[in-house]
Amino acid sequence: MIKHIKTAVKLVFALGVFLFLHYNLPQRDIVRVVGTFEIRDDKPAEAFGTGQADTGSKGFPNRDVRYITTKRANGKAMVYSNTDTGWGWPPYFKFDTSNLTADAQDLIQRATPEDEIWVAVKHYGWRVELFSLYPNAISFKKVEGPHVRLIPWFNIVFLTIVFFILLWFWLRWRRFRKKRIDPVTDKIDAKIEAAADKIETATDAAGKELNESKSGLRKFMRKWFGSK
Repeated sequence: MIKHIKTAVKLVFALGVFLFLHYNLPQRDIVRVVGTFEIRDDKPAEAFGTGQADTGSKGFPNRDVRYITTKRANGKAMVYSNTDTGWGWPPYFKFDTSNLTADAQDLIQRATPEDEIWVAVKHYGWRVELFSLYPNAISFKKVEGPHVRLIPWFNIVFLTIVFFILLWFWLRWRRFRKKRIDPVTDKIDAKIEAAADKIETATDAAGKELNESKSGLRKFMRKWFGSK
């Protein structure tokens, strides 16, 4: 039972780490920018999935949130929020929300049906329609077409560094445990096993005496009463 609980805890922890990284690490989508809009948002800034208020308008009860609407190569729509990250988390240090809106509008004006402009939008977060959550666009750059292959070098390097850091900690912990903790636990296990052996020996002796008493009683009953 304890083993299953430990396994479940490890799986939940691993899932939490995966979701944390998947939400916060940068991702890129190849899309066409088709529009921008701005709406009043009364949800508190800093709440999950809402982004932060622009660095110049923090402290106000309401805020205007900018959005960028796009189309994927398969024709599906994708909407990104366009909010500052400022000095907060995640540390993208985005302060140019208005400039990104201007660049998006410029792309819309320059695009034509004969010359579609495709861009790689760098973003973080999730698009969850049920809860009106939008990924936050950080930047975008023009690409040759909708089928350009993009290699996530930053994520590869970052995850590699994290892997080696965790490996170093694990090796240090393993060495510490082998040197400091395992001898103590071995002594405790030895004492527990010795106590268990004593209890088992005493139990066996008591059982043997009980069986001998039962055997003597049977002999007595058979002799005097003819009992089986």
